[in-house]
Amino acid sequence: MPNNDSPRRSASWFGAMNASGFGARSWMGNRGVPRDQFDGRPVIGICNTWSELTPCNSHFRVVAQHVRDGILDAGGFPLEFPVMSLGETLMRPTTMLYRNLVSMDVEESLRANPLDGVVLLMGCDKTTPALLMGAASVDLPTIGVSGGPMLNGLRQGKRFGVAEVWTLSDDARAGRASLIDVREAETCLNRSHGHCNIMGTASTMACMVEALGVGLPGNAAIPAVDANRHVLARLAGRRCVEMVRQDLRLSKILTRSAFENAIRVNAAIGGSTNAVIHLTALARRVGVALTLDDWDRLSRDVPTLVDMQPSGTNLMEDFYRAGGLAAVIRELGEHDLIVKEALTANGASVWANCRDAACYDRDVIRPFDSPLQATSSLAVLRGNLCPDGAVIKASAATPALMRHTGPAVVFENVEDLHARVEDPELAITADSVMVLKNCGPKGYPGMPETGNLPIPSKLLKQGVRDLVRISDSRMSGTAFGTVVLHLSPEAAIGGPLALVRDGDMIELNVAERRLNIDVPEREMEQRSAAWTAPAPLAERGYARMYTEHVNQAHLGADLDFLVGRSGSATPRAGH
Repeated sequence: MPNNDSPRRSASWFGAMNASGFGARSWMGNRGVPRDQFDGRPVIGICNTWSELTPCNSHFRVVAQHVRDGILDAGGFPLEFPVMSLGETLMRPTTMLYRNLVSMDVEESLRANPLDGVVLLMGCDKTTPALLMGAASVDLPTIGVSGGPMLNGLRQGKRFGVAEVWTLSDDARAGRASLIDVREAETCLNRSHGHCNIMGTASTMACMVEALGVGLPGNAAIPAVDANRHVLARLAGRRCVEMVRQDLRLSKILTRSAFENAIRVNAAIGGSTNAVIHLTALARRVGVALTLDDWDRLSRDVPTLVDMQPSGTNLMEDFYRAGGLAAVIRELGEHDLIVKEALTANGASVWANCRDAACYDRDVIRPFDSPLQATSSLAVLRGNLCPDGAVIKASAATPALMRHTGPAVVFENVEDLHARVEDPELAITADSVMVLKNCGPKGYPGMPETGNLPIPSKLLKQGVRDLVRISDSRMSGTAFGTVVLHLSPEAAIGGPLALVRDGDMIELNVAERRLNIDVPEREMEQRSAAWTAPAPLAERGYARMYTEHVNQAHLGADLDFLVGRSGSATPRAGH
Protein backbone atom coordinates (compact mmCIF):
# COMPACT_ATOMS: atom_id res chain seq x y z
CA MET A 1 0.00 0.00 0.00
CA PRO A 2 1.35 3.50 -0.81
CA ASN A 3 2.41 5.80 1.96
CA ASN A 4 0.35 8.83 2.90
CA ASP A 5 2.54 11.95 3.15
CA SER A 6 -0.13 14.24 4.64
CA PRO A 7 0.69 15.83 8.01
CA ARG A 8 0.26 13.59 11.01
CA ARG A 9 -2.60 14.19 13.41
CA SER A 10 -0.05 14.55 16.22
CA ALA A 11 1.62 17.47 14.43
CA SER A 12 -1.10 19.84 15.62
CA TRP A 13 0.16 19.14 19.14
CA PHE A 14 3.90 18.61 18.76
CA GLY A 15 4.63 20.52 15.55
CA ALA A 16 3.14 23.88 16.47
CA MET A 17 5.71 26.66 16.90
CA ASN A 18 3.72 28.52 19.53
CA ALA A 19 3.11 28.38 23.25
CA SER A 20 0.90 25.28 22.91
CA GLY A 21 3.54 23.38 20.95
CA PHE A 22 6.27 24.55 23.32
CA GLY A 23 4.32 23.22 26.27
CA ALA A 24 3.54 19.86 24.62
CA ARG A 25 7.16 19.20 23.71
CA SER A 26 8.60 20.56 26.93
CA TRP A 27 6.36 18.55 29.23
CA MET A 28 7.05 15.34 27.33
CA GLY A 29 10.75 16.00 27.82
CA ASN A 30 10.51 15.67 31.59
CA ARG A 31 10.90 11.90 31.30
CA GLY A 32 13.82 11.97 28.92
CA VAL A 33 12.13 12.16 25.50
CA PRO A 34 14.67 13.66 23.03
CA ARG A 35 13.62 16.40 20.61
CA ASP A 36 13.97 14.16 17.57
CA GLN A 37 10.80 12.31 18.62
CA PHE A 38 8.87 15.41 17.54
CA ASP A 39 10.15 15.41 13.96
CA GLY A 40 6.83 14.29 12.47
CA ARG A 41 7.25 10.55 13.00
CA PRO A 42 4.04 8.59 13.74
CA VAL A 43 2.95 8.77 17.37
CA ILE A 44 1.50 5.39 18.34
CA GLY A 45 -0.59 4.85 21.45
CA ILE A 46 -0.38 1.60 23.37
CA CYS A 47 -3.80 1.20 24.98
CA ASN A 48 -3.15 -1.09 27.94
CA THR A 49 -5.72 -2.94 30.05
CA TRP A 50 -3.08 -4.27 32.46
CA SER A 51 -4.33 -4.66 36.02
CA GLU A 52 -3.55 -6.89 38.96
CA LEU A 53 -7.33 -7.08 39.36
CA THR A 54 -7.59 -8.69 35.90
CA PRO A 55 -5.62 -11.95 36.11
CA CYS A 56 -6.05 -12.63 32.38
CA ASN A 57 -4.20 -9.38 31.60
CA SER A 58 -1.62 -9.41 34.40
CA HIS A 59 1.28 -9.96 31.96
CA PHE A 60 0.49 -6.95 29.80
CA ARG A 61 3.34 -4.82 31.12
CA VAL A 62 5.71 -7.25 29.39
CA VAL A 63 3.55 -7.42 26.24
CA ALA A 64 3.44 -3.63 26.09
CA GLN A 65 7.24 -3.45 26.20
CA HIS A 66 7.47 -5.69 23.15
CA VAL A 67 4.93 -3.51 21.34
CA ARG A 68 7.01 -0.46 22.29
CA ASP A 69 10.15 -2.08 20.88
CA GLY A 70 8.35 -2.73 17.62
CA ILE A 71 7.14 0.87 17.34
CA LEU A 72 10.70 2.11 17.89
CA ASP A 73 12.03 -0.42 15.35
CA ALA A 74 9.80 1.14 12.69
CA GLY A 75 10.62 4.73 13.54
CA GLY A 76 7.53 5.56 15.54
CA PHE A 77 7.12 7.33 18.88
CA PRO A 78 5.32 5.05 21.41
CA LEU A 79 3.13 6.43 24.18
CA GLU A 80 1.47 3.95 26.52
CA PHE A 81 -1.72 4.86 28.35
CA PRO A 82 -4.13 2.98 30.66
CA VAL A 83 -7.86 2.52 30.47
CA MET A 84 -10.21 0.83 32.90
CA SER A 85 -9.64 -2.95 32.96
CA LEU A 86 -12.45 -5.49 33.12
CA GLY A 87 -11.61 -8.67 35.01
CA GLU A 88 -14.40 -11.20 34.64
CA THR A 89 -13.02 -13.33 37.47
CA LEU A 90 -13.27 -10.65 40.18
CA MET A 91 -15.52 -7.75 39.17
CA ARG A 92 -19.07 -7.44 40.48
CA PRO A 93 -21.86 -7.36 39.61
CA THR A 94 -20.73 -8.08 36.02
CA THR A 95 -18.08 -6.71 33.66
CA MET A 96 -20.73 -6.40 30.97
CA LEU A 97 -22.12 -3.44 32.91
CA TYR A 98 -18.83 -1.64 32.30
CA ARG A 99 -18.04 -2.67 28.71
CA ASN A 100 -19.63 0.47 27.33
CA LEU A 101 -17.93 2.64 29.95
CA VAL A 102 -14.52 1.33 28.90
CA SER A 103 -15.41 1.93 25.27
CA MET A 104 -16.05 5.57 26.22
CA ASP A 105 -12.72 5.67 28.07
CA VAL A 106 -10.91 4.39 24.97
CA GLU A 107 -12.77 6.66 22.56
CA GLU A 108 -12.19 9.84 24.54
CA SER A 109 -8.56 8.97 25.34
CA LEU A 110 -7.77 8.45 21.66
CA ARG A 111 -9.57 11.55 20.45
CA ALA A 112 -8.22 13.88 23.13
CA ASN A 113 -4.54 12.95 22.78
CA PRO A 114 -1.83 13.44 20.12
CA LEU A 115 -2.01 9.95 18.64
CA ASP A 116 -1.77 8.93 14.99
CA GLY A 117 -2.47 5.23 15.54
CA VAL A 118 -3.04 2.77 18.36
CA VAL A 119 -2.19 -0.77 19.41
CA LEU A 120 -4.94 -2.26 21.60
CA LEU A 121 -3.86 -4.72 24.32
CA MET A 122 -6.80 -6.87 25.37
CA GLY A 123 -7.44 -10.28 26.82
CA CYS A 124 -10.19 -10.86 29.37
CA ASP A 125 -13.70 -11.14 27.97
CA LYS A 126 -15.01 -7.58 27.80
CA THR A 127 -11.69 -5.78 27.30
CA THR A 128 -11.63 -6.90 23.67
CA PRO A 129 -15.04 -5.61 22.53
CA ALA A 130 -14.73 -2.50 24.70
CA LEU A 131 -11.41 -1.49 23.13
CA LEU A 132 -12.56 -2.32 19.61
CA MET A 133 -15.80 -0.37 20.04
CA GLY A 134 -14.04 2.71 21.39
CA ALA A 135 -11.37 2.63 18.70
CA ALA A 136 -13.97 2.12 15.96
CA SER A 137 -15.76 5.32 16.98
CA VAL A 138 -12.52 7.30 16.51
CA ASP A 139 -11.24 5.46 13.41
CA LEU A 140 -7.47 5.77 13.64
CA PRO A 141 -5.09 3.18 12.19
CA THR A 142 -5.58 0.42 14.74
CA ILE A 143 -4.20 -3.04 15.40
CA GLY A 144 -5.24 -5.48 18.14
CA VAL A 145 -2.97 -7.69 20.23
CA SER A 146 -4.65 -10.28 22.44
CA GLY A 147 -2.88 -11.52 25.55
CA GLY A 148 -3.16 -15.20 24.63
CA PRO A 149 -4.58 -18.22 26.45
CA MET A 150 -3.12 -20.02 29.44
CA LEU A 151 -1.25 -23.26 28.98
CA ASN A 152 -3.34 -26.42 29.23
CA GLY A 153 -4.47 -27.22 32.73
CA LEU A 154 -3.30 -30.55 34.09
CA ARG A 155 -4.95 -32.63 36.81
CA GLN A 156 -4.13 -36.20 37.67
CA GLY A 157 -2.22 -36.57 34.41
CA LYS A 158 -5.10 -35.37 32.23
CA ARG A 159 -6.13 -32.12 30.53
CA PHE A 160 -8.06 -29.87 32.90
CA GLY A 161 -10.08 -26.92 31.63
CA VAL A 162 -12.82 -24.64 32.84
CA ALA A 163 -15.43 -27.09 31.56
CA GLU A 164 -14.19 -29.65 34.09
CA VAL A 165 -14.53 -26.99 36.79
CA TRP A 166 -18.26 -26.71 36.04
CA THR A 167 -18.59 -30.50 36.20
CA LEU A 168 -16.59 -30.68 39.42
CA SER A 169 -18.80 -28.01 40.95
CA ASP A 170 -21.92 -30.04 40.13
CA ASP A 171 -20.26 -33.18 41.49
CA ALA A 172 -19.47 -31.39 44.75
CA ARG A 173 -23.07 -30.22 45.09
CA ALA A 174 -24.30 -33.75 44.40
CA GLY A 175 -21.91 -35.24 46.95
CA ARG A 176 -19.76 -37.03 44.37
CA ALA A 177 -16.67 -34.83 44.95
CA SER A 178 -15.07 -33.75 48.21
CA LEU A 179 -13.62 -30.46 49.41
CA ILE A 180 -10.19 -32.04 49.00
CA ASP A 181 -10.97 -32.67 45.32
CA VAL A 182 -12.00 -29.05 44.86
CA ARG A 183 -8.92 -27.65 46.59
CA GLU A 184 -6.63 -29.87 44.56
CA ALA A 185 -8.32 -28.74 41.36
CA GLU A 186 -7.68 -25.09 42.24
CA THR A 187 -3.95 -25.68 41.81
CA CYS A 188 -4.34 -27.40 38.43
CA LEU A 189 -6.30 -24.98 36.28
CA ASN A 190 -4.26 -21.78 36.03
CA ARG A 191 -0.73 -22.90 35.15
CA SER A 192 0.44 -19.68 33.52
CA HIS A 193 -0.41 -16.14 32.56
CA GLY A 194 -3.23 -15.78 30.05
CA HIS A 195 -6.96 -15.95 29.64
CA CYS A 196 -9.19 -19.04 29.79
CA ASN A 197 -7.73 -21.94 27.85
CA ILE A 198 -10.99 -23.12 26.25
CA MET A 199 -13.21 -21.59 23.57
CA GLY A 200 -14.84 -19.28 26.07
CA THR A 201 -15.52 -15.62 25.40
CA ALA A 202 -11.90 -14.48 25.78
CA SER A 203 -10.57 -17.03 23.27
CA THR A 204 -13.56 -16.45 21.01
CA MET A 205 -12.98 -12.71 20.91
CA ALA A 206 -9.25 -13.23 20.27
CA CYS A 207 -10.34 -15.33 17.28
CA MET A 208 -12.72 -12.58 16.23
CA VAL A 209 -9.88 -10.03 16.28
CA GLU A 210 -7.95 -12.22 13.84
CA ALA A 211 -10.98 -13.16 11.73
CA LEU A 212 -12.04 -9.52 11.38
CA GLY A 213 -8.53 -8.67 10.22
CA VAL A 214 -7.78 -6.30 13.10
CA GLY A 215 -4.99 -8.53 14.46
CA LEU A 216 -2.01 -10.14 12.79
CA PRO A 217 -2.12 -13.81 11.75
CA GLY A 218 -1.59 -15.99 14.82
CA ASN A 219 -3.24 -13.55 17.24
CA ALA A 220 -5.96 -15.99 18.27
CA ALA A 221 -4.11 -19.00 19.61
CA ILE A 222 -0.48 -18.38 20.58
CA PRO A 223 -0.24 -19.12 24.34
CA ALA A 224 0.38 -16.12 26.57
CA VAL A 225 3.77 -17.39 27.75
CA ASP A 226 5.03 -18.55 24.37
CA ALA A 227 7.86 -16.37 23.00
CA ASN A 228 5.92 -16.15 19.74
CA ARG A 229 3.30 -14.06 21.55
CA HIS A 230 6.02 -11.51 22.28
CA VAL A 231 7.22 -11.65 18.68
CA LEU A 232 3.65 -11.01 17.50
CA ALA A 233 3.39 -8.02 19.87
CA ARG A 234 6.62 -6.54 18.50
CA LEU A 235 5.51 -7.08 14.90
CA ALA A 236 2.18 -5.42 15.72
CA GLY A 237 4.04 -2.36 17.01
CA ARG A 238 6.04 -2.19 13.78
CA ARG A 239 2.97 -2.72 11.65
CA CYS A 240 0.96 0.04 13.34
CA VAL A 241 3.62 2.58 12.34
CA GLU A 242 3.26 1.45 8.72
CA MET A 243 -0.53 1.57 8.96
CA VAL A 244 -0.28 5.25 9.91
CA ARG A 245 2.02 5.92 6.96
CA GLN A 246 -0.50 4.16 4.69
CA ASP A 247 -3.55 5.75 6.37
CA LEU A 248 -5.01 2.26 6.87
CA ARG A 249 -7.81 3.17 9.26
CA LEU A 250 -10.00 0.76 11.19
CA SER A 251 -13.03 1.54 9.00
CA LYS A 252 -11.18 0.14 5.97
CA ILE A 253 -10.86 -3.20 7.78
CA LEU A 254 -14.18 -3.43 9.63
CA THR A 255 -16.29 -3.85 6.51
CA ARG A 256 -19.40 -5.92 5.92
CA SER A 257 -17.19 -8.66 4.49
CA ALA A 258 -15.07 -8.74 7.65
CA PHE A 259 -18.14 -9.25 9.84
CA GLU A 260 -19.49 -11.99 7.58
CA ASN A 261 -16.15 -13.78 7.85
CA ALA A 262 -16.14 -13.42 11.63
CA ILE A 263 -19.67 -14.82 11.97
CA ARG A 264 -18.78 -17.91 9.98
CA VAL A 265 -15.52 -18.38 11.86
CA ASN A 266 -17.41 -18.13 15.14
CA ALA A 267 -19.70 -20.93 13.99
CA ALA A 268 -16.79 -23.12 12.90
CA ILE A 269 -14.85 -22.75 16.16
CA GLY A 270 -17.88 -23.29 18.41
CA GLY A 271 -17.47 -19.73 19.67
CA SER A 272 -19.17 -18.06 22.60
CA THR A 273 -22.71 -16.72 22.31
CA ASN A 274 -21.32 -13.49 23.75
CA ALA A 275 -19.69 -12.81 20.37
CA VAL A 276 -23.19 -12.13 19.01
CA ILE A 277 -23.71 -9.17 21.31
CA HIS A 278 -20.17 -7.83 21.01
CA LEU A 279 -19.85 -7.99 17.22
CA THR A 280 -23.34 -6.56 16.77
CA ALA A 281 -22.39 -3.58 18.95
CA LEU A 282 -19.07 -3.17 17.10
CA ALA A 283 -20.77 -3.27 13.70
CA ARG A 284 -23.19 -0.55 14.75
CA ARG A 285 -20.22 1.64 15.74
CA VAL A 286 -18.90 1.55 12.16
CA GLY A 287 -22.27 1.72 10.41
CA VAL A 288 -22.47 -1.90 9.26
CA ALA A 289 -26.05 -3.19 9.51
CA LEU A 290 -25.81 -6.52 11.33
CA THR A 291 -28.86 -8.35 12.68
CA LEU A 292 -29.60 -11.62 14.44
CA ASP A 293 -31.02 -12.87 11.17
CA ASP A 294 -27.59 -12.32 9.60
CA TRP A 295 -26.02 -14.42 12.34
CA ASP A 296 -28.41 -17.29 11.71
CA ARG A 297 -28.27 -17.07 7.91
CA LEU A 298 -24.48 -16.92 7.74
CA SER A 299 -23.92 -19.57 10.43
CA ARG A 300 -26.56 -22.09 9.41
CA ASP A 301 -24.48 -24.01 6.83
CA VAL A 302 -21.19 -23.86 8.73
CA PRO A 303 -20.27 -27.06 10.58
CA THR A 304 -18.47 -27.00 13.92
CA LEU A 305 -14.87 -27.85 13.01
CA VAL A 306 -12.94 -27.25 16.21
CA ASP A 307 -13.06 -29.96 18.86
CA MET A 308 -12.55 -27.90 21.98
CA GLN A 309 -14.21 -27.35 25.31
CA PRO A 310 -16.99 -26.55 25.99
CA SER A 311 -18.24 -28.07 22.71
CA GLY A 312 -15.56 -30.79 22.60
CA THR A 313 -12.56 -32.02 24.55
CA ASN A 314 -9.37 -30.10 23.63
CA LEU A 315 -7.91 -26.84 24.92
CA MET A 316 -6.39 -23.73 23.34
CA GLU A 317 -2.80 -24.96 23.50
CA ASP A 318 -3.89 -27.97 21.44
CA PHE A 319 -5.57 -25.60 18.97
CA TYR A 320 -2.35 -23.62 18.59
CA ARG A 321 -0.31 -26.76 17.95
CA ALA A 322 -2.89 -27.95 15.42
CA GLY A 323 -2.47 -24.85 13.27
CA GLY A 324 -4.63 -22.22 14.93
CA LEU A 325 -7.27 -20.05 13.36
CA ALA A 326 -5.55 -19.80 9.98
CA ALA A 327 -6.16 -23.52 9.45
CA VAL A 328 -9.87 -23.03 10.19
CA ILE A 329 -10.13 -20.07 7.82
CA ARG A 330 -8.41 -22.08 5.09
CA GLU A 331 -10.91 -24.92 5.57
CA LEU A 332 -13.80 -22.47 5.27
CA GLY A 333 -12.24 -20.68 2.33
CA GLU A 334 -11.82 -23.87 0.38
CA HIS A 335 -15.59 -24.29 0.63
CA ASP A 336 -16.32 -20.67 -0.37
CA LEU A 337 -17.43 -19.66 3.11
CA ILE A 338 -14.93 -16.79 3.42
CA VAL A 339 -14.94 -13.43 1.64
CA LYS A 340 -11.38 -13.88 0.50
CA GLU A 341 -10.57 -10.32 -0.53
CA ALA A 342 -11.36 -8.82 2.91
CA LEU A 343 -8.48 -6.55 3.93
CA THR A 344 -6.51 -7.18 7.13
CA ALA A 345 -4.19 -5.13 9.31
CA ASN A 346 -1.01 -6.44 7.70
CA GLY A 347 -2.15 -5.01 4.36
CA ALA A 348 -2.90 -8.38 2.79
CA SER A 349 -6.25 -10.06 2.23
CA VAL A 350 -7.50 -12.63 4.69
CA TRP A 351 -7.07 -15.33 2.04
CA ALA A 352 -3.49 -14.32 1.27
CA ASN A 353 -2.78 -14.78 4.98
CA CYS A 354 -4.44 -18.18 5.27
CA ARG A 355 -4.53 -20.00 1.93
CA ASP A 356 -1.34 -21.96 2.65
CA ALA A 357 -2.06 -22.62 6.34
CA ALA A 358 -1.42 -26.17 7.45
CA CYS A 359 -3.39 -28.30 9.90
CA TYR A 360 -1.24 -30.58 12.03
CA ASP A 361 -3.92 -32.37 14.03
CA ARG A 362 -7.24 -33.38 12.50
CA ASP A 363 -8.53 -34.51 15.88
CA VAL A 364 -8.51 -30.85 16.97
CA ILE A 365 -9.39 -29.05 13.73
CA ARG A 366 -11.68 -31.37 11.84
CA PRO A 367 -11.93 -31.47 8.05
CA PHE A 368 -15.06 -29.97 6.55
CA ASP A 369 -16.48 -33.36 5.55
CA SER A 370 -15.90 -34.87 9.00
CA PRO A 371 -16.84 -32.14 11.49
CA LEU A 372 -17.37 -32.27 15.21
CA GLN A 373 -20.97 -31.33 14.52
CA ALA A 374 -22.55 -31.13 11.08
CA THR A 375 -24.73 -28.16 11.97
CA SER A 376 -23.83 -24.70 13.18
CA SER A 377 -22.66 -24.24 16.75
CA LEU A 378 -25.01 -21.25 17.08
CA ALA A 379 -28.72 -20.90 16.46
CA VAL A 380 -30.96 -17.84 16.62
CA LEU A 381 -34.49 -18.52 17.87
CA ARG A 382 -37.73 -16.63 17.34
CA GLY A 383 -41.21 -17.04 18.75
CA ASN A 384 -43.85 -15.47 20.96
CA LEU A 385 -41.46 -15.69 23.90
CA CYS A 386 -38.67 -13.80 22.11
CA PRO A 387 -40.08 -11.73 19.23
CA ASP A 388 -36.77 -9.88 18.85
CA GLY A 389 -34.73 -13.07 19.11
CA ALA A 390 -32.75 -15.34 21.41
CA VAL A 391 -29.63 -17.47 20.96
CA ILE A 392 -28.46 -20.94 21.92
CA LYS A 393 -25.03 -22.54 21.63
CA ALA A 394 -26.23 -25.74 20.02
CA SER A 395 -22.79 -27.36 19.98
CA ALA A 396 -22.67 -27.26 23.78
CA ALA A 397 -26.27 -28.44 24.31
CA THR A 398 -27.70 -31.89 24.94
CA PRO A 399 -29.00 -33.30 21.63
CA ALA A 400 -32.02 -34.93 23.29
CA LEU A 401 -33.17 -31.54 24.62
CA MET A 402 -32.88 -29.62 21.37
CA ARG A 403 -36.54 -30.36 20.79
CA HIS A 404 -38.39 -30.27 24.09
CA THR A 405 -41.65 -29.13 25.63
CA GLY A 406 -41.97 -28.83 29.38
CA PRO A 407 -43.54 -26.88 32.25
CA ALA A 408 -41.89 -23.67 33.40
CA VAL A 409 -40.27 -23.32 36.81
CA VAL A 410 -39.97 -19.56 37.17
CA PHE A 411 -37.47 -17.45 39.12
CA GLU A 412 -38.24 -13.74 39.17
CA ASN A 413 -34.60 -12.67 39.61
CA VAL A 414 -31.23 -14.03 40.72
CA GLU A 415 -32.06 -13.53 44.40
CA ASP A 416 -35.18 -15.66 43.96
CA LEU A 417 -33.08 -18.26 42.14
CA HIS A 418 -30.48 -18.45 44.90
CA ALA A 419 -33.13 -18.57 47.60
CA ARG A 420 -35.15 -21.44 46.12
CA VAL A 421 -33.09 -23.52 43.70
CA GLU A 422 -31.89 -25.89 46.44
CA ASP A 423 -35.23 -26.08 48.22
CA PRO A 424 -36.07 -29.81 48.43
CA GLU A 425 -39.73 -28.86 48.02
CA LEU A 426 -39.14 -27.09 44.69
CA ALA A 427 -41.55 -28.58 42.15
CA ILE A 428 -39.07 -29.44 39.42
CA THR A 429 -38.36 -32.55 37.35
CA ALA A 430 -36.09 -33.53 34.47
CA ASP A 431 -38.83 -32.38 32.07
CA SER A 432 -39.06 -28.88 33.54
CA VAL A 433 -37.87 -25.71 31.84
CA MET A 434 -36.05 -23.36 34.22
CA VAL A 435 -36.91 -19.70 33.56
CA LEU A 436 -34.96 -16.75 34.93
CA LYS A 437 -36.31 -13.20 34.57
CA ASN A 438 -34.98 -9.68 35.05
CA CYS A 439 -31.33 -10.34 34.19
CA GLY A 440 -31.18 -8.45 30.91
CA PRO A 441 -29.35 -5.20 30.14
CA LYS A 442 -31.73 -3.00 32.12
CA GLY A 443 -33.10 -5.50 34.59
CA TYR A 444 -29.94 -6.56 36.39
CA PRO A 445 -28.55 -4.06 35.26
CA GLY A 446 -25.70 -5.17 33.03
CA MET A 447 -26.86 -8.55 31.68
CA PRO A 448 -24.75 -10.94 33.81
CA GLU A 449 -23.56 -14.47 33.02
CA THR A 450 -26.32 -16.15 35.01
CA GLY A 451 -28.02 -17.94 32.13
CA ASN A 452 -26.62 -21.39 32.90
CA LEU A 453 -28.85 -21.74 35.96
CA PRO A 454 -27.58 -24.30 38.46
CA ILE A 455 -29.41 -27.60 38.29
CA PRO A 456 -30.94 -28.38 41.71
CA SER A 457 -28.89 -30.82 43.76
CA LYS A 458 -31.82 -33.16 44.13
CA LEU A 459 -31.87 -33.64 40.35
CA LEU A 460 -28.09 -33.98 40.14
CA LYS A 461 -28.30 -36.79 42.67
CA GLN A 462 -30.84 -38.49 40.40
CA GLY A 463 -28.34 -38.34 37.55
CA VAL A 464 -29.87 -35.36 35.72
CA ARG A 465 -27.02 -33.39 34.12
CA ASP A 466 -28.91 -30.92 31.95
CA LEU A 467 -32.24 -29.11 31.73
CA VAL A 468 -33.62 -26.60 29.27
CA ARG A 469 -32.92 -23.19 30.77
CA ILE A 470 -34.04 -19.84 29.36
CA SER A 471 -33.38 -16.25 30.41
CA ASP A 472 -32.72 -12.72 29.22
CA SER A 473 -29.19 -12.94 30.61
CA ARG A 474 -25.91 -14.17 29.14
CA MET A 475 -23.82 -17.27 29.79
CA SER A 476 -20.09 -17.64 30.25
CA GLY A 477 -18.44 -18.85 27.09
CA THR A 478 -16.89 -21.56 29.24
CA ALA A 479 -20.28 -22.99 30.21
CA PHE A 480 -22.36 -25.64 28.49
CA GLY A 481 -25.85 -27.08 28.50
CA THR A 482 -29.17 -26.53 26.76
CA VAL A 483 -29.30 -22.86 27.64
CA VAL A 484 -31.32 -20.28 25.71
CA LEU A 485 -30.04 -16.76 26.21
CA HIS A 486 -30.47 -13.08 25.35
CA LEU A 487 -34.29 -13.23 25.12
CA SER A 488 -35.36 -9.92 23.67
CA PRO A 489 -37.17 -7.80 24.64
CA GLU A 490 -36.12 -8.45 28.22
CA ALA A 491 -38.43 -8.99 31.18
CA ALA A 492 -37.61 -5.67 32.86
CA ILE A 493 -39.26 -3.69 30.06
CA GLY A 494 -42.30 -5.95 29.86
CA GLY A 495 -41.15 -8.45 27.26
CA PRO A 496 -43.05 -11.75 27.04
CA LEU A 497 -40.55 -13.37 29.40
CA ALA A 498 -41.92 -11.15 32.18
CA LEU A 499 -45.32 -12.82 31.81
CA VAL A 500 -44.27 -16.46 32.19
CA ARG A 501 -45.74 -18.29 35.20
CA ASP A 502 -45.00 -21.60 36.87
CA GLY A 503 -46.52 -24.47 34.90
CA ASP A 504 -46.76 -22.65 31.55
CA MET A 505 -45.70 -25.02 28.80
CA ILE A 506 -42.56 -23.88 26.96
CA GLU A 507 -41.66 -25.31 23.55
CA LEU A 508 -38.06 -25.32 22.29
CA ASN A 509 -37.34 -26.51 18.74
CA VAL A 510 -33.79 -25.61 17.70
CA ALA A 511 -33.98 -27.24 14.27
CA GLU A 512 -36.96 -25.03 13.43
CA ARG A 513 -35.47 -22.06 15.30
CA ARG A 514 -38.50 -21.75 17.54
CA LEU A 515 -39.13 -20.78 21.17
CA ASN A 516 -42.76 -20.41 22.23
CA ILE A 517 -44.98 -20.29 25.26
CA ASP A 518 -48.22 -22.24 24.98
CA VAL A 519 -50.52 -19.66 26.51
CA PRO A 520 -53.44 -18.12 24.58
CA GLU A 521 -52.73 -14.66 23.19
CA ARG A 522 -55.71 -13.24 25.09
CA GLU A 523 -54.29 -14.55 28.35
CA MET A 524 -50.90 -13.02 27.59
CA GLU A 525 -52.56 -9.67 26.87
CA GLN A 526 -54.33 -9.80 30.24
CA ARG A 527 -51.08 -10.62 32.02
CA SER A 528 -49.34 -7.77 30.23
CA ALA A 529 -52.03 -5.31 31.29
CA ALA A 530 -51.58 -6.36 34.91
CA TRP A 531 -47.75 -6.31 34.79
CA THR A 532 -45.84 -3.64 36.68
CA ALA A 533 -42.21 -2.79 36.01
CA PRO A 534 -39.70 -3.64 38.74
CA ALA A 535 -38.24 -0.72 40.63
CA PRO A 536 -34.96 0.52 39.11
CA LEU A 537 -31.92 -0.73 41.01
CA ALA A 538 -29.53 2.05 39.98
CA GLU A 539 -30.12 5.43 41.60
CA ARG A 540 -27.02 7.37 40.57
CA GLY A 541 -23.77 7.41 38.66
CA TYR A 542 -22.79 5.37 35.65
CA ALA A 543 -25.17 2.50 36.47
CA ARG A 544 -28.12 4.89 36.28
CA MET A 545 -26.92 6.33 32.98
CA TYR A 546 -26.43 2.80 31.67
CA THR A 547 -29.94 1.74 32.68
CA GLU A 548 -31.50 4.79 31.05
CA HIS A 549 -29.63 4.45 27.75
CA VAL A 550 -28.73 0.81 27.12
CA ASN A 551 -30.12 -0.86 24.01
CA GLN A 552 -31.60 -4.34 24.03
CA ALA A 553 -29.51 -7.46 23.48
CA HIS A 554 -30.42 -7.92 19.82
CA LEU A 555 -28.95 -4.46 19.17
CA GLY A 556 -25.69 -5.23 20.96
CA ALA A 557 -26.53 -3.74 24.39
CA ASP A 558 -24.57 -0.58 23.56
CA LEU A 559 -25.61 2.80 24.93
CA ASP A 560 -27.94 4.49 22.47
CA PHE A 561 -25.85 7.67 22.25
CA LEU A 562 -22.65 5.72 21.49
CA VAL A 563 -23.90 4.02 18.33
CA GLY A 564 -21.94 5.32 15.34
CA ARG A 565 -18.66 7.21 15.27
CA SER A 566 -17.47 10.80 15.58
CA GLY A 567 -13.99 10.41 14.11
CA SER A 568 -10.70 11.68 15.48
CA ALA A 569 -11.20 15.44 15.27
CA THR A 570 -11.23 17.22 18.62
CA PRO A 571 -14.22 19.52 19.12
CA ARG A 572 -12.00 22.46 20.12
CA ALA A 573 -8.32 23.10 19.42
CA GLY A 574 -7.52 23.82 23.07
CA HIS A 575 -5.13 26.42 24.41
